[in-house]
Amino acid sequence: MGYKIKSRIWIESEDNVLLGEGRVHLLKAIQETGSLSKAAKSLNISYKKAWQMLDAVNKSAKKPVTINSIGGKGGGGAELTEYGQSLVKAFDDINRNCWKFLDNELSKIKNL
Repeated sequence: MGYKIKSRIWIESEDNVLLGEGRVHLLKAIQETGSLSKAAKSLNISYKKAWQMLDAVNKSAKKPVTINSIGGKGGGGAELTEYGQSLVKAFDDINRNCWKFLDNELSKIKNL
């Protein structure tokens, strides 16, 4: 019988969620697509929901996580700031380290 430990991590700042899996997916999609609307589409969420998620991250973060350009002929764009990229990388590292730790801890149950 194979056991798994399930876990979800999110980071809060004064009771507001700064980052969680959904927000990190959104930030990565913004970086990949170059716009919030394309990122929302790629994740199958509404533009409004994506905007609210991004706004919540920006309000909880120490510095802006995206640089937005106003729409013109080709439409507006968005990209992650260096700080935003660092937050995503830090979150991924924390997540990976947590899974490794939990996998090791699982031996306590497997070995009973």
